[in-house]
Amino acid sequence: MRKLMGILVVVAVVAAVLLKIAVYPERAMLDVATGYGTSPELPAPRGTLIPTVNIAPAKAWPEGATPTPAEGLAVQAFARGLEHPRWLHVLPNGDVLVAESNAPARPDDAPSPGLKGWIAGKVMARAGAAVPSADRITLLRDADGDGVAEMRTVLLSGLHSPFGMALVEGTLYVANADALVAFPYADGETTITAPATKVVDLPAGINHHWTKNVIASRDGATLYVTVGSNSNVGENGMDIEDGRAMIWAVDRASGAKRPFATGLRNPNGLAWEPVTGALWTAVNERDEIGSDLVPDYATSVRDGAFYGWPYSWYGRHVDERVQPQRPDLVATAVVPDYALGPHTASLGIAFSQGSALPAAWASGLFVAQHGSWNRRPKSGYRVVYIPFVDGRPHGAPVDALTGFLDGDENARGRPVGVAIDARGGLLVSDDVGDTIWRVVAN
Repeated sequence: MRKLMGILVVVAVVAAVLLKIAVYPERAMLDVATGYGTSPELPAPRGTLIPTVNIAPAKAWPEGATPTPAEGLAVQAFARGLEHPRWLHVLPNGDVLVAESNAPARPDDAPSPGLKGWIAGKVMARAGAAVPSADRITLLRDADGDGVAEMRTVLLSGLHSPFGMALVEGTLYVANADALVAFPYADGETTITAPATKVVDLPAGINHHWTKNVIASRDGATLYVTVGSNSNVGENGMDIEDGRAMIWAVDRASGAKRPFATGLRNPNGLAWEPVTGALWTAVNERDEIGSDLVPDYATSVRDGAFYGWPYSWYGRHVDERVQPQRPDLVATAVVPDYALGPHTASLGIAFSQGSALPAAWASGLFVAQHGSWNRRPKSGYRVVYIPFVDGRPHGAPVDALTGFLDGDENARGRPVGVAIDARGGLLVSDDVGDTIWRVVAN
């Protein structure tokens, strides 16, 4: 009887805790705006018994609806009816490449995802992120210049969850989830039938963060490749993080690679800042320490620098969950340049120089914020613009494109990649709306 009573007490306590979580769920204590800028507010971490889940169900765009552009801008659909369009690349002749892609299948020998992994899978499905991967790169051409692509062809098919693309001296590089591969490309070509040539393998396996991006150095000699972590904060052991949570520098001629910058939990966007020539990236930071932490960020990337993951966040704020600790590495951690708000899922970046947008948008960084699934209230779901002065971020972010959430907080769309096209418009890929949007001066 005493044992039974003990079990009943434990059950009652667990039930009370779960009821409290249901009635008083964890939520942000600060306005999301405090998590932006060069000096974001960083409160103490708040761990939770179960992960915060606050999904924006995918509903797609009603007929005739579009995102809402800022004053002085206009938006229209450049291409519709795509299959989970993720990343963009503009070719020198003006053709636009879009990677229609999603996460690869989980390997048979991967460890069980556990309760958190199961929850994450359900979240992604409801958020519209669990569709099969089309595994192709589609070419879009707007030959008549009306802002709508009238031609659409499959440039490459049979890829493996492709994401980033870079063109160097007649070779198109594609970052698959498991390898950087290369194809011959001729100007104006609309279909490539040549087989892929592998440049270098990329860490795959569990693929907690599967997206890999690539950008070429100005002289074309080096390819920089992003590789995200295989976990939130190394909870599956650091052995599976070998070669991950970093940007690689790959010698284009030999395929030899080395770590360029490390401690970057999930770097995605890559762009060259036009004034200083510095490489910039956008990074998704860690989860499960509250709705106010940790802000995603955009930062210049220094050769050899360490940015904290998993041992510390936003510089040298130690993450006590990670064992064993590495104070030697934390002591070297670099503070990012610009915070982009907690859980905003900031992905694509593009500098605005060379665009045909109004003067207010002429010198800064566009950032596509895919949107939170684990913050209460929601954050992101927009494209923001960060003003720059003399090659450095200067001032608060400005909304460029909003309206991705409807009045009931359903996701009509989710922005992913951004690029400036050959006529100076801003292209935005929307993987829930299956659309590429084009933003121009009104």
